Amino acid sequence: MTSPGPIWAIGDIQGCRASLDQLLQALAPHRAEQLWFAGDLINRGPDSLGSLRTIIALGARARCVLGNHDLHLLAASLGVRKPGRLDTLDDILNAPDRDELLHWIRHRPLAILDAGHLLVHAGIHPSWTAEQTVALAAEVEQVLRGPHWGDFLASMYGNRPNRWDDSLRGDDRLRFIVNALTRIRYVTADGTLDFDCKGPPSKCPEHLRPWFDVPACRSNPVPIVFGHWSALGLLLRPNLLALDTGCVWGGSLTAVNLASREVLQVPCPQAQQPTSD
Repeated sequence: MTSPGPIWAIGDIQGCRASLDQLLQALAPHRAEQLWFAGDLINRGPDSLGSLRTIIALGARARCVLGNHDLHLLAASLGVRKPGRLDTLDDILNAPDRDELLHWIRHRPLAILDAGHLLVHAGIHPSWTAEQTVALAAEVEQVLRGPHWGDFLASMYGNRPNRWDDSLRGDDRLRFIVNALTRIRYVTADGTLDFDCKGPPSKCPEHLRPWFDVPACRSNPVPIVFGHWSALGLLLRPNLLALDTGCVWGGSLTAVNLASREVLQVPCPQAQQPTSD
């Protein structure tokens, strides 16, 4: 019996289809069983529609979590949020099969726990276990896939509440879960989310720390795979794989073998000037 192939996790693509195609070609000889995508599949790069269709065409080999830009597309499709000046979403919004594409995105998870790893877009709250993270993500997924997903998106935006409490209910609870999974970078010592500092740890105030460096982080020892934080760059630790290496900003697109930690990267032409989100 043939043993299953490896799992490779891939960082933020953000609509850079040419770089994605190049990385997939480089991965072909490795015969990956699965490709895990850490969210932000689209937006800001030159070919969001092509990137999305390439990933969908991978079928069951592709396992994706939603990022903040993917959720932004859904909100923009309903007029809940206006596309920004730097957005590159029109090709999807104007596609003849846009409804099918949006349906596919709406049915992606926000967290995947499998093969001894937890995949999310940005991170998790330090007080959450890996299993709790998946359960909380499922609360959002159920609403997002349901008939009232537009109401959910209309209430999703905002920075409050910024402290986790299991007694949170309704929109506040769902908003916190989304913010933790798709926007988190820094927290204070008591676990309060901070959305102001977005640079590398060396350039942020001393009272802030990366979410994964909180001493009481309860997800250990499950390794967490995430993207979102291009200023952090590639970071490989026994319990951590940070994969956003700034493809859309002219960095690279990165894939990491979950078992061996082998790294594959392709250089990316700059598609946009770096911003703070």
